[in-house]
Amino acid sequence: MTPRTRGVVALAAVGVLLAGCSQGDPEAMGPDGPAETPGASGAPTDAGPTVWPYTGLPATDGDATRPLLVVKIDNTRSSSPQVGLSHADLVVEQLVEGGEARLAVFFQTDVPDEVGPVRSMRATDIGIVPADHATIVTSGAAARTLRRIDEAGIDYVEEGAPGFYRAAGRTSPYDLFADLLEVESDLTADGGRADDYLPWGVSAAYDEGAPATEIDAVFSTAHTTSWELQDDGRYLPTSSFAADDDEFVADTVVALEVDVVDAGYLDPAGNPVPESLLEGSGTATVFHDGRAVEAEWSKDSPGDALELTTDDGPLLVPPGHTWIELLPSTTGSLDYR
Repeated sequence: MTPRTRGVVALAAVGVLLAGCSQGDPEAMGPDGPAETPGASGAPTDAGPTVWPYTGLPATDGDATRPLLVVKIDNTRSSSPQVGLSHADLVVEQLVEGGEARLAVFFQTDVPDEVGPVRSMRATDIGIVPADHATIVTSGAAARTLRRIDEAGIDYVEEGAPGFYRAAGRTSPYDLFADLLEVESDLTADGGRADDYLPWGVSAAYDEGAPATEIDAVFSTAHTTSWELQDDGRYLPTSSFAADDDEFVADTVVALEVDVVDAGYLDPAGNPVPESLLEGSGTATVFHDGRAVEAEWSKDSPGDALELTTDDGPLLVPPGHTWIELLPSTTGSLDYR
């Protein structure tokens, strides 16, 4: 990546985490995944064409080296209606102050001209946003968070850069939006393909999983994200703040239990700011096609890929559109039936 624009200041750092697009199955998949997978360079193999790194689907009609834009979007009632979620490849939901939640929304295969409301970054994003080929689209961040984002080498653009605007009829701070096509036009791709974000592939484990037609991912007493299985085998968010035709419908929901620490500062209202740690290891539950599979997740460092394992070995994530819940080990819980 070339240097980014942070507001109106030039960036020198080069850096490190729905169904609006068509879905399909990668070619040459076996019962436990592809015989071969594309390398980090994205070169095709005998197993089929290059796949998109954030969906695992074949990149037959697009450029898998296209820059990734990760937009921080509010996920409270004040954000209603959220705009652009149906175009996303992948979403990661994280705890923020006051027990509320915020989204890191990944756009690469289908980049819309309007997304929002755009909100601020948290230190949690260091473990979410990949080190290379990605730029966070944000309203900004606290000074200490900006320092840590810089130290992690994460590129970002914030209000003041091309593509940002305030939407009429919305109340601040829920009125900041971005035209991602304009944001993208101001960036220069480095020509490389990112590593796969998840271990994409087909696994027989889901055939034997526990029934899961309804999911409640509880972040705190203030926020729960709920899902319901649809006739097509995908999960619809029943607690979404997006318009009915703009929701992220997930092929797979991944719930990870994570430790939460104090980020070391207070928000303007005096609430402690939490930091969810997406590194180390913990319990995981992967939901796909009405079934739940219990697993363990591991991530040696914020910049490493997420790995999932069961007693039978590695657990692959079916290609498609994935929503990841970072559930706090203290205040969070998971219920499905």
